[in-house]
Amino acid sequence: MTDFILVRHGETSWHAENRYAGRTDIALTARGREQAAALAGWSRTADLTEVWSSPLSRARFTAAPAAQACGLPHRVDERLRELDFGKAEGMTRAEMREAFPDRLDAFLTDPDAHHLPGGESPQHAADRASACLTDIAVTHPEGRILVVAHSTLLRLLLCRYLGLPLRAYRGTFPRLPNTALTGLRLTGAGASLLYLNVPLPARPEARDPDGRDRPLTTEKSHA
Repeated sequence: MTDFILVRHGETSWHAENRYAGRTDIALTARGREQAAALAGWSRTADLTEVWSSPLSRARFTAAPAAQACGLPHRVDERLRELDFGKAEGMTRAEMREAFPDRLDAFLTDPDAHHLPGGESPQHAADRASACLTDIAVTHPEGRILVVAHSTLLRLLLCRYLGLPLRAYRGTFPRLPNTALTGLRLTGAGASLLYLNVPLPARPEARDPDGRDRPLTTEKSHA
């Protein structure tokens, strides 16, 4: 049994305009750095055994303070990069509507079958990211692993492990807030979602006196 705490990186300079940031390396804002510090504060008492992240700076600089706070090495894996959005990189939805309206409509209908022009297939992204988590779970069968990555990649991972069609990632998981905590447990029998979008400084490891997992409130949001 390996528990993963999946975290989207801190806020970036493209956040306010909701620009699509895939492989583009966008810096954290001051708020993003504050969120990274808050994640580090939570991590000190979270009993983590490993800290992993995407190589993109917004994920690395979110994960690094947590690793330092725990006295753990910060491991980086290329397979945790965000989905490549191709021609949509750096664009807003309105700009996509002007540039390629038909492709945008197809993407909104089924983002798996009709990924954005020039971009990466969600199937490919889910394959590489799930292979990364599976490798970690094999080498850390009793681990508690913090993984800092990206919104679309993490939603695809959740769909893959929970047996949901990848085309459902936008509707089933419309939003992963920056540095909120999502728990995924991998066992030989499959995967379980332990909690979703728990804001810091929530303690997902908290238990009731009888030892049962304490229910955690999930954030509701609209796409």
